[in-house]
Amino acid sequence: MRFEDTQIETLHIDLNRLDEVMKENSMVRAGQWDYERVTYDYKFEIREGTYYLRVQGYATSGDVGAHDAYIQLMKPILGKYYYPHGIEYGEDEHFPDHLVNQCKQMLNKIYKEASIFAD
Repeated sequence: MRFEDTQIETLHIDLNRLDEVMKENSMVRAGQWDYERVTYDYKFEIREGTYYLRVQGYATSGDVGAHDAYIQLMKPILGKYYYPHGIEYGEDEHFPDHLVNQCKQMLNKIYKEASIFAD
């Protein structure tokens, strides 16, 4: 599921500031990066299954590994985890309303905090 109305994809932000905002909102980057891209995840383990809220971005300048990149964020996505295959983001998936609403609240908070530092 792609979140179309968050405005997060309009943000262009320094990687270090972005890392701070995401960490404050429990979004984990961990090893999910290369020199040109970043991915932040939040894991939901609820009665209906395991889901991941994911915010991705790519470097428009600089190097992620050197912590001197500027990141253009992309539209956030929500996926359901299936063992052993991985995460499915398709429109055929069912996402509980309470989960979607919680994700929207989280994304709204992230946008508000990150937009302060955005170009």
